[in-house]
Amino acid sequence: MRLPLARSEIRSWQADDLSSLVEHANNRNVSVHLRDRFPFPYTRKDGQGFIRAARVMQPETLFAIAVDGTAVGGIGFYLQKDVERVSAEIGYWLGEPWWDRGIVSEAIVAMTRYAFDHHELTRVYALVAAGNPASCRVLEKSGYVLEGRLRRSAIRNGIVSDQLLYAFIVEERSSPRP
Repeated sequence: MRLPLARSEIRSWQADDLSSLVEHANNRNVSVHLRDRFPFPYTRKDGQGFIRAARVMQPETLFAIAVDGTAVGGIGFYLQKDVERVSAEIGYWLGEPWWDRGIVSEAIVAMTRYAFDHHELTRVYALVAAGNPASCRVLEKSGYVLEGRLRRSAIRNGIVSDQLLYAFIVEERSSPRP
């Protein structure tokens, strides 16, 4: 899959993305607000396992964010099951040198549209660490709405904290806002 955007592109992960993936993912400032499955330090072994899993995933839902052909981040969604099968959770990260350039907002809009267009979804949502205002701003710029605070719902680095639930609902869009 390849989605060209104004500042970047979203594309399938490739085996030769390994060095760039490790370079950008092995950064505490990147991993601090992410789930435990995104390790720190981020090693070549972690990257190899991730790329291998992303490349065989069916349906494909994990993608690279690339600038000038180089993978500098990741974005994807996790399709839910059972009664939540009309929902998907979106997740994303970007290498620190690429922050504050509008790349993630643009990617979220495109990935949200892709998720709705290729799956029978009514909502795409994100759970954000309450202490991560930058991610909240990016979601709001992308048309997501704050639905609530999940109190004491996560533990990161040994600290129990709140998460904020943002969602984009299909009835609220003709297409995601840029």
